[in-house]
Amino acid sequence: MILLKNVRPYDKAADVQDILICGRDIIEIAPNIDVPERLIEQTIDGEGLVAAPGYIDQHVHITGGGGEGGFSNQVPPLKLSQLVDAGVTTVVGLLGTDGTTRSVANLVAKTKAFNEEGWTAYCLTGSYWYPTHTLTGSVTDDITFIQEIIGVKVAISDHRGSGITKEELTRLGHAARMGGMLSGKAGIVHLHTGSGEEELRKIIDIVKTSDLPVSVFRPTHLSRHMDQAAEFASLGGYIDFTAGTNPSYVAGILNTAFSRAPKDRVTLSSDGNGSLPMWNENKELIGITAGRVSADHDVICAMVNEFGYKYSDAIRVLTENPAKALKLYPYKGLLAAGSCADILLLSDTLAIDTVIANGKLFKLHGKSMYTPKFE
Repeated sequence: MILLKNVRPYDKAADVQDILICGRDIIEIAPNIDVPERLIEQTIDGEGLVAAPGYIDQHVHITGGGGEGGFSNQVPPLKLSQLVDAGVTTVVGLLGTDGTTRSVANLVAKTKAFNEEGWTAYCLTGSYWYPTHTLTGSVTDDITFIQEIIGVKVAISDHRGSGITKEELTRLGHAARMGGMLSGKAGIVHLHTGSGEEELRKIIDIVKTSDLPVSVFRPTHLSRHMDQAAEFASLGGYIDFTAGTNPSYVAGILNTAFSRAPKDRVTLSSDGNGSLPMWNENKELIGITAGRVSADHDVICAMVNEFGYKYSDAIRVLTENPAKALKLYPYKGLLAAGSCADILLLSDTLAIDTVIANGKLFKLHGKSMYTPKFE
């Protein structure tokens, strides 16, 4: 057991509470929890700190992204320390442009490695390309039989994609949904949305004209597609925005999204360790950088400090909303008895002071409490 003393829960920060953790779970939140000392492995004084759920990032290139412009442009794989420092306690890994030199098998192995180290990690089969690169030869079988795989990824409206047709995308949606139903998982089609003129028209049309529920499709990178994103959200869909490199700009985008779509349908992800290429008007590569998982928290801070949001409201895009979208709620995405002990302790300036994932202490008052492998 771990006992957190004198913390202020994010949703009622005026009330000082204790949080009792047993194994992976929160078992009690109450004032002055009294437990026999012999049962407590560690007591942590959180006086002056706010307790919040760990973040859920549903778009991270855990094996590294990139590759546009040559092999030297490949981004390195993600390190566990990057997730710890970013406060991301649940991560969904995926492939991007490159499903050729990187494989679903490698992605699943990296996902398993994070889980072995005490984290919560899932992944998506596929990449930008269609027909889909899979592990078993079938999208439905990948989702059904591979524990870590919860959906499939493909690219739309992008010159780097495969030009997937409406009929092919519909079949992919049915395959993902069937895998999700058979395995009790989300069974989603995660859609990299490029800057092409087509935008979200295909999936909006599929939702309006087919038997597939809107919950199957999860478009991301929607900052440049606000009108169609709002229309998709009005149909009941989730719309995901990318943290990027400018926290103030993305906080402004989220502020706009909240005014045009249901707030419980808006999510944020980092595109961490994915490539952020820059193209000229002829689709020629003129520069490339990489995403950071820490950008998630930077955007939350900008929402609070620059747009006046309460922290408890701002973090819904990284906690409650993605947890519900991925069928992880209420075990993930909130602080409550019976929920997973994924807990961040933050200072008054929103600095991440302490990180607990699955009931295991990874950072305490700014100091690492684990030994990362090969870092």
